[in-house]
Amino acid sequence: MLPVELREQDQLQPGQLFEVERVQEGEYVLRKLLPAGPSGLMAWLGACPVKDWYEPISAESTAEIERRVVKRIGA
Repeated sequence: MLPVELREQDQLQPGQLFEVERVQEGEYVLRKLLPAGPSGLMAWLGACPVKDWYEPISAESTAEIERRVVKRIGA
């Protein structure tokens, strides 16, 4: 159990995770682990204010695109 002064200084809350390293007998190092959460694209998408919105776009296969290009250039 950590003293109240240390918990308040570092804003430690119940349930937070720590890595414990044994330096020597009776001496330990605690490192607070950051909560794993989404990062990058997933965090950006999760921050979108409009939830559950999706509109599919029309798509075609690359074979269809190739046929159109070949027809256009006359090859």
